[in-house]
Amino acid sequence: MWLGRCTGPRYVPVVSTGSFSLDLALGIGGLPKGRVVEIYGPEASGKTTLALHVIAEAQKYGAYCVFVDAEHALDPALAESIGVKTENLLLSQPDCGEQALSLVDTLIRSGSVDVVVVDSVAALVPKSELEGEMGDAHMAVQARLMSQALRKLSHSLSRSQTILIFINQVRAKLSTFGGFGGPTEVTSGGNALKFYASVRLNIKRIGFIKKGEEIIGSQVLVKVVKNKHAPPFKTAEFELEFGKGISRDAEILDLGCKHRFITKAGSFFRLNGQTFHGKDAIKTYLRENLDVSEDLCTKLKEKLLQHEHDEESEEPTSQEGVSPAESWPHDMGCKPEERVASSDGTEEESISAAVEA
Repeated sequence: MWLGRCTGPRYVPVVSTGSFSLDLALGIGGLPKGRVVEIYGPEASGKTTLALHVIAEAQKYGAYCVFVDAEHALDPALAESIGVKTENLLLSQPDCGEQALSLVDTLIRSGSVDVVVVDSVAALVPKSELEGEMGDAHMAVQARLMSQALRKLSHSLSRSQTILIFINQVRAKLSTFGGFGGPTEVTSGGNALKFYASVRLNIKRIGFIKKGEEIIGSQVLVKVVKNKHAPPFKTAEFELEFGKGISRDAEILDLGCKHRFITKAGSFFRLNGQTFHGKDAIKTYLRENLDVSEDLCTKLKEKLLQHEHDEESEEPTSQEGVSPAESWPHDMGCKPEERVASSDGTEEESISAAVEA
C-alpha cells in the first residue's frame, strides 16, 4: 500500500471535547477517532465530567457510546444535566479488570460503538487480587494487564475508528531519581498507557468560582501533555459549574474579551452595540441567543487560525544567493572550508588537519 496514493482520509476525524478552548489547544478541533486518549489528574478535578462532555458531543451526531464504570460511581443525574442521552448510553459495571477489558475488546471489534470511556484505570482490579487476601502483595499485575490489553486493542481501534478514553488517577511519587525538579506524581497502571495514548490530558483545578459567598464551580486548567497530531504542551482554561458541566458561555466571553470582540470597561461589557452590566448578564444573553454565540465562535476560530498562520509565515527561511562562507556566523571562529576535521577522526588528526589548512 502506497501511503500517498491510498483513498483513506488524509486528516484524522475528530470528536469535540465540549470545550471551545480545549478544542483549539488540541490543534485538530477535538479528540482523534481510532486512537487512545488518557485523561488524568487529582481528585475532583473534572475528569469524568470532561469524558461525559465528549460522549454528549458524540451523541449529537448519532454516535453510540459506552461507559465502563469500574469505580461504580457514575451519577445519571449529572450525566443528563451535561447533555448525555442516558437512554442511548451503554453502561457496564464490571466485577474485575479482566472482565472490563475483555468487554471493551469485544465492543471495539464489533465496530458498532464510537466512544468508549473507562473510568478508571486505577479501579481495574485484577482477578488474582480480588481472590487473594487483604494485604497480599501483587507486583505489577495491573501493569501487565494494561500492557496486554493495549497491545490487543490498538489494531482493532484503528479499524473501527473508535475513541477509547482512559480516565486515570495520580499517585505521589516518593522516590524521585531525577533529582530536584523531577516528577512528583505518577499515574496508575504502569507505563504502557503513556506509549499507546495519542493524546494525554492533564487536568487540575486552579481555583473556585464564587457567587457572593457561595462556591458554584471550579476553574480548571487542562494541559496537553502528549499530542501526536499537533504541537503539544498547550493549555486551556475553562469553568466547571457544579451540576452543569463546562460553561461554554464563560469560555466564549473570556476569549472574546481577550481578542477584542467584546469590549470590557470595569464591570460593563459591550457586544454588538449593546451594553451589559455584570458577567452574568452577558452570559445569559449568549445562552439565549445561540446565533450570536455561534457567530462569535466563528470569528474567534478565524482569528486564532489566522494568528497561527502568521506565526508560521514569520519563521526564518534560508538565505538564497549567499555563499556558505558569507552566511557562516563570524563568532564560530572559522569558515566552512576550514572545518575539515571529521567527527570520526582522532584528536591528533583534527589538530594536524587544522594546521595544514
